[in-house]
Parts: sequence; C-alpha cells; structure tokens
Amino acid sequence: MIYTLTLNPSVDYMVGLTEVNIGGLNRTESEAKFPGGKGINVSRLLRSLGVNSKATGFLGGFTGIYVKEYLEEEGIDTAFIKVDEDTRINIKLKAKEETEINGQGPNITDEHLQSLKGQIRQLTNEDILVLAGSIPSRLPETIYEDLVKICSETGAAFVVDAEGSILKSVLPYGPFLIKPNHHELGQFFEREITTSDEAVFYGKKLVELGAKNVIVSLAGEGAVFINEQSAYISTVPKGELKSSVGAGDSMVAGFLSSFLSGKEVKEAFRYSVASGSATAFSIGLGSKEKAEELLPQVQIREA
Repeated sequence: MIYTLTLNPSVDYMVGLTEVNIGGLNRTESEAKFPGGKGINVSRLLRSLGVNSKATGFLGGFTGIYVKEYLEEEGIDTAFIKVDEDTRINIKLKAKEETEINGQGPNITDEHLQSLKGQIRQLTNEDILVLAGSIPSRLPETIYEDLVKICSETGAAFVVDAEGSILKSVLPYGPFLIKPNHHELGQFFEREITTSDEAVFYGKKLVELGAKNVIVSLAGEGAVFINEQSAYISTVPKGELKSSVGAGDSMVAGFLSSFLSGKEVKEAFRYSVASGSATAFSIGLGSKEKAEELLPQVQIREA
C-alpha cells in the first residue's frame, strides 16, 4: 500500500481574474476549491490513475471535514489525525502572474505527533510512504528524518519531495525516490542550476549520497532521471500552462503508478513527465486520460 503524508493540508481556493486591483475591489472570473497539500495531491492523482493509496497527516475544524469528505468521495482512504484548530485555507491567485497566500495551519501537539509516529510504525516492507512538502513551523525540523528512520527500521520504502535541507537529512536512509525541482537541487548544492546537463551532474551526486532514484524537474526545460544504472533527459509536451500547482506531485504519482505496474524506469519516467504536464495544462490536477494523450510527445534520451 502507498501511504501519503501531508503535515499541513489545506483547502486550496483557486481564483482567476484578468488583473489584480491592489487596494480596490476585485471580482473573480473563475474560482474553484480543492483539498491541498503535496501528499494529498499525490493520493488524488494516484486515484485517477487507478492506484489505491491512504492519505494521512493532520486535519481539524470545518475545513478539515471538507478535505476528508472530499477525498473519501473520490474513493481515497484516509487516516488523518484530528487536531483542535482549523485546517488552513490557501489562496491561489491566477492573473497575469500566479500569487499564493498560504495560511499558517493549526497547532500540532506532541500527542498528535506521537500518534503519527505510531501510524508509521505500522508500515511494513510491502508499503511505501510518500513524504511531500515543507515542514510547518509548529513542528520540529527533524520530523522527516524521524519518520524515515522509523521506515528504515520497519523496512518500508519511502519517497521524499521536499526542499534541500530536508533532502540532506533523509538521504543517508536510502529513499526509493526523491524529486527536487532545479531550484531545490541548486539550493542543496548552493549553486544555480539551469540546464539538464547540470541537473544530471548534481542528480548523480544525490544518488552517491543515498537516493535510489532521482527525478529533477526543470519546468519548461524538461526533466531528468538518474539512478545507479541510468541517466535520462526528457522533453516536455507542448500546451497552455494553466497552473503549476500540483505538477511536481503529479510527477511522483505518475512514476509510482507506472513503476509499480511493472514498467522499466525509463517508461515510468516518461509517464511521470506526462502526468506532471497533464496537471500543468489543467485547472486542478490532471487525469489519466490527459496524461496518456500527452505521453507520445515525451521524448527520452540518454544523458
């Protein structure tokens, strides 16, 4: 079973308008709301790809009820830990540029944290835990490392999609997959990374440090895949960018769904890129149909 962890879920309120009038009245031209959080995005896209998962993390209040009921209506199993304060609301404002206003999220007590660790201790070597997103300021900075340490003890595989400082703490435990974007990869190595060749070079260093598989996304410039045996560079399909929210999470879901179905890593990587693009070209997350429509456009070459 795949378990996805979202430490600070949200209700994402996506608003579209032509221009933002700062200090004045603005009227929306389009709007939608969805459960938000990187782990939740992975679960939702996995479901659309026909793969079951269980979503966990912390939820509270009326917004938490909305997130839980929304996921369950989509057929996603949940095991969230209930907290006292409301799950946050994040505003995603789409005008000429994308602007995000993210809430802080609820307080997490030590009791809540111990409940989460108890859940993770139940995982076995037949499970995969996906840890995605930043660490809320109200949680200890070591939380990811604490959780992957438990996975290493139980034999559960784990995937991490997070920023550089978090990657540094989890690499010694041998993550099955990590998926930094080129900015996060550059943060890790304290340099700017702009080309696929640079991403491959530094991605190989992440493999040397313990990662079993690495995908680095480079926005419109494509993506790269690296493990001990192979290194690949992909193009991205052509299409209208509607929202970048969830594209990286969709890449994780696409890779896992394809790899776990028995595909080789090259084809799993191709499907990962198509899945990410399907979301980038959609309002909300992409779909299996959209990913498969884009798949023939994804060209892969050896690095």
